[in-house]
Amino acid sequence: MDFTVHQRRYGDHTIVAVGGDIDVETSPRLRDFLLGLVEDGARHLVIDLGRVTFLDSTGLGVMIGVFHRLGAANGSMSFAGGSSAVRGVFHVTQLTKVFALHDTLDQALLPAH
Repeated sequence: MDFTVHQRRYGDHTIVAVGGDIDVETSPRLRDFLLGLVEDGARHLVIDLGRVTFLDSTGLGVMIGVFHRLGAANGSMSFAGGSSAVRGVFHVTQLTKVFALHDTLDQALLPAH
């Protein structure tokens, strides 16, 4: 599957649907896309991992960098979906302590209580 990234608005959230591999080759494109959204005023990103086939450390580095940029702007970043292998990368690296990881996009869009 070729790398794809698309965004759409849902209330205060910007949903970013990513497809394909997030790796050393595609991470710069993802970083530029996400930082462009932040520069354009997006403050609450939900990254839909439902079509991601692979995620490596460079992809995680992009997510961490964007997360810090959003934090400085009182924003947020969460994740939805993803295969067990992709979700496993978050667990192995203990990034589940930093990022909210939701099973579905609907869960990620629910207001925090």
